[in-house]
Amino acid sequence: MDSNVSNKFGKVAVLAGGDSREREISLQSGNAVLKAMKEEGINAELVDTSGMDWQLLKTFDRAFIALHGMGGEDGRIQSLLELLDIPYTGSGVAASAIAMDKVLTKKIWQASGFTLAKSTVVKSEAELREAIEAIGLPVMVKPSLEGSSVGISLVNELSESKAAFDAANFSGQQVLVEQFIHGDEFSVGILGDEALPSVRMKTKRAFYDYQAKYQDDDTEYFCPSGLSDVQEKEIQQQALAAFQELSCSGWG
Repeated sequence: MDSNVSNKFGKVAVLAGGDSREREISLQSGNAVLKAMKEEGINAELVDTSGMDWQLLKTFDRAFIALHGMGGEDGRIQSLLELLDIPYTGSGVAASAIAMDKVLTKKIWQASGFTLAKSTVVKSEAELREAIEAIGLPVMVKPSLEGSSVGISLVNELSESKAAFDAANFSGQQVLVEQFIHGDEFSVGILGDEALPSVRMKTKRAFYDYQAKYQDDDTEYFCPSGLSDVQEKEIQQQALAAFQELSCSGWG
């Protein structure tokens, strides 16, 4: 082990697992991060936060948050680490809480002048049907407080509304209905104050859903993404501006 690297970071907790619906993906992320850290000589340990004694965190000097979904990306674990005075990766408490909430996030972006898909919040299948009539098919139906495309449905026919609402409303959270935008799908990573090159995702599914992200072996990723220099610069600027508008920091 490189003692200089080990001394620089101290003992690092790689927080993963947890109790969200994204638990298994989080464990995969955490183990990948742990492997990379050990290869760099960092004294790191995987900590599954499901049912853990939070006093355990006091034995660590830093935390790498590899948690996904509720409890890990919504400001709760960030609040605990702040109270324990343990430095951690990613955005702070407020930014994490806001960015996890699709409805809040859209309100902020709309107020800031970003161009967004038409959307509304519904509380029942009947309201969903009314929203579909107003927005027009197809629509995306999403739970407000989940990541990794959990609970998201593409609705092409009115008959699909009940299943879509039930999938998004499994925990009683707000259900977001959005106009479906046809086109290629891109992801832009943020590292510090820099937008990374865009990545274009191509899947045989109707959209880049949970299965396409984590289970299919035929999902394709293109980087360079095929955009022109002007388009690439524009999408990077938009992604960074959206990130900063929510006061996010570190990486995302």
